[in-house]
Amino acid sequence: MFDSLTNLEQILIGTPREPAGGAAVTATTRPSIPFCRPFLGLAERLAVLRVLDSGQMGGNGPVCLELETLIENRFGARCALLTSSCSNALEMAAMALNLGPGDEVILPSFSFVTAATSAVRQGARPVFAEIDEKTFNLDPKDAERRITPRTRAIICVHYAGQGCDMDALTVLALRHNLAIIEDAAQGVGAQFNGRFLGTIGSIGCYSFHVTKNIICGEGGAFITNDPAIARKAEIIREKGTDRSRFLRGEVDKYTWVDQGSSFVLSDLLAAVALAQFSRLEEMQELRGRIWWRYQSDLTGLANKGDIILPVIDGRAEPNWHIYAFRVCDAGRRDQVLKQLKERGINATFHFVPLHSSPYGRNVLGYHPEDLPVTERVSASLIRLPIYPDLSQEDQEYVVETLYSIFRK
Repeated sequence: MFDSLTNLEQILIGTPREPAGGAAVTATTRPSIPFCRPFLGLAERLAVLRVLDSGQMGGNGPVCLELETLIENRFGARCALLTSSCSNALEMAAMALNLGPGDEVILPSFSFVTAATSAVRQGARPVFAEIDEKTFNLDPKDAERRITPRTRAIICVHYAGQGCDMDALTVLALRHNLAIIEDAAQGVGAQFNGRFLGTIGSIGCYSFHVTKNIICGEGGAFITNDPAIARKAEIIREKGTDRSRFLRGEVDKYTWVDQGSSFVLSDLLAAVALAQFSRLEEMQELRGRIWWRYQSDLTGLANKGDIILPVIDGRAEPNWHIYAFRVCDAGRRDQVLKQLKERGINATFHFVPLHSSPYGRNVLGYHPEDLPVTERVSASLIRLPIYPDLSQEDQEYVVETLYSIFRK
């Protein structure tokens, strides 16, 4: 049908573009450096074509089952259920734990909004706690201070693919009989003390969004080692029915048995993620090299007191999802970002703290001064471009530009 794989690739996506920072790039013609870029190849394209040819494009099909089995085996999880997003996985977690009005959930304010809205949708109240100023992860001591008789769960967000202090949080949860939901949206493939993120707490939630390390455009996964939670989550994901049991031949028909929604992932998207997982170690290694090159090359700015470098907990094995540093003079942060953008470098800030957002202030009653560490980190943080095929030339340009900006 096709003369070569190259011809097939051109038919599917057109002529591949040259990577940023390629040969013959001058200062005046240099293309902009994106903040992130999907790392895709022919394997992902062929995977999609196979699903299209099979005609089985719906949710929870054979490709989804293959990917779920792969995740369970690779990460040591009892149950992995693919979802259409990490947000859906977090919502499933809140539903599976039967969170409801009067319940409280402790989580960092320095987080994407769906960590909080998963609790709010169930009528529970998010209680925001401080982060560690070095790792940007939830501070276990501050979390413990916020526990009340109404606290039901802790949502820990593994920022930048570096695990939270799961030792301290696990002890805390056991002492107060709390569930731990791991928001491991950024943490696929990362470990803490030899255990994969997402498999340590009661429930783990992954993201395969296009900006993450493993991607399929939109997608996620719900992870648990608790059989009771797994059974309930399976029903929730399939619109509140026992359809999964029917597909396994355990019942002769399926019907409505509990609350739920449509959270399943299409086989079409699962095929892309499955192909991505075959290169997980390669992509992680490439990202790690880039991360450590930034860390080494920016030491001069840190020694001069211009920036604060990120810190790695010795117990953590990150997946190098983000490289983020802080500007010592937070008042300069936005100007630094503007100057980077003017020179074609798409660096960016990150989360606006949830406690100081309009909803956090107007509905939940928080004030910006309630979490000063979170405010400091948010106001001073810069994320630099990082993706597996970021060229050394482009990375050197980013570093040189930063030195030039801070010399002024």
